Amino acid sequence: MELKTTENQRMIADMVRDFGAKHIKPKMMEWDESQEFPVEVFKKLGELGLMGVLVPTEYGGSGFGYLEYVTAIAELSKIDGSIGLSMAAHNSLCTGHILQFGNEEQKKKYLPKLATAEWIGAWGLTEPNTGSDAGNMRTVAVQDGDYWVINGAKNFITHGKSGNVAVVIVRTGEVGDSHGMTAFVIEKGTEGFSAGRKEDKLGMRASETTELIFQDCRVHKDQILGEVGEGFVQAMKVLDGGRISIAALSLGIAQGAFEAALAYSKERQQFNKPISSFQGIAFKLADMATEIEAASLLTYQAADMKNRGLNVNKESAMAKLYASEVSVRVANEGVQIFGGYGFTKDYPAEKYYRDAKLCTIGEGTSEIQKLVISRAMLK
Repeated sequence: MELKTTENQRMIADMVRDFGAKHIKPKMMEWDESQEFPVEVFKKLGELGLMGVLVPTEYGGSGFGYLEYVTAIAELSKIDGSIGLSMAAHNSLCTGHILQFGNEEQKKKYLPKLATAEWIGAWGLTEPNTGSDAGNMRTVAVQDGDYWVINGAKNFITHGKSGNVAVVIVRTGEVGDSHGMTAFVIEKGTEGFSAGRKEDKLGMRASETTELIFQDCRVHKDQILGEVGEGFVQAMKVLDGGRISIAALSLGIAQGAFEAALAYSKERQQFNKPISSFQGIAFKLADMATEIEAASLLTYQAADMKNRGLNVNKESAMAKLYASEVSVRVANEGVQIFGGYGFTKDYPAEKYYRDAKLCTIGEGTSEIQKLVISRAMLK
């Protein structure tokens, strides 16, 4: 396997770094404190083509592949995990679901608006009582002529309030039937469709997370993605790609935490020498760098396989599992290297520490990744 950094990847990395220095770093702690979702930042990312990285140019996207996509998420997440998370969710979940399973009319209608960030996208699978147990969802759609009437609620939805359109998977058959769920694309302003409570979160605070509420929400049959009963199967395929996104997010946070700790260890003096000269700190840095390199290889391997149209069910789960756990370990050691300053908001270590934990939970917990991996191995 040969994975060389392409010219496109270098261009995207440089572009994101410049963009982040100008538009993200100056205000990211303000957004973190107030839990503000900076919509205008994402509009600007749309102008750069980063909100439709994987969307073909015929639908207004950038037409890139997963290597460029992973690079963009990782570079954004080195700066601010919240921005990386929202960019990833918009691209891989809402936009990705429509790209993968929408008909031509749906693609032409929604993808140009999503790819340019004229519209922000949301995606709804999780419910208050069904996290990993998605097959037991209680949000139900009942057919009424050419319409379906939806009742229920989704939670932990990225861009649930600010999103202009959401792809939502609801039950149209029996509880627990993997072919008893259907995906609908629903526009903001549809009667009976509203946002609920906004979550007050530990980390990723500038990435909006809310409930979605459905009260006799009437949705036309033309808004179904694919066929009735395919929603859950579609969602699992979407999540295969989504796990690569979260691996990239984890990788970026880990790289950011490591680079901050490395720089600080060279500057911080104790006993008249930099703390990086002490073996206790140097060995921490060695472990961090090694684990990040391994996470990077797993992530880019999954991305390369996805580009080639191969089944990435196991590889994306491995990348997501390992990279997310590495992100937490690296962020934790980063705080330790900063010492008391790592526990303050004057330095970046504490934010990386808070942001990293979500990566082991969102889009399938670490335990679910192990279940996916083990099932693939034991077939």
